[in-house]
Amino acid sequence: MAVKRCELSDAQWLRIASLLPGKAADPGRSGTDNRLFVNGCLWVLRSGAHWCDLPERY
Repeated sequence: MAVKRCELSDAQWLRIASLLPGKAADPGRSGTDNRLFVNGCLWVLRSGAHWCDLPERY
């Protein structure tokens, strides 16, 4: 599956995943969607769009 330009590849994600707070196994919502959050941030930064225009997939 091709990685979209504004999303992290698996290799990129593996390099930064341990640097982010919260892990998927932690209680609560913290860390459950860190990759999705980072991809959303990258989309906003790379597109120049406003946060309110963030696609629903993020």
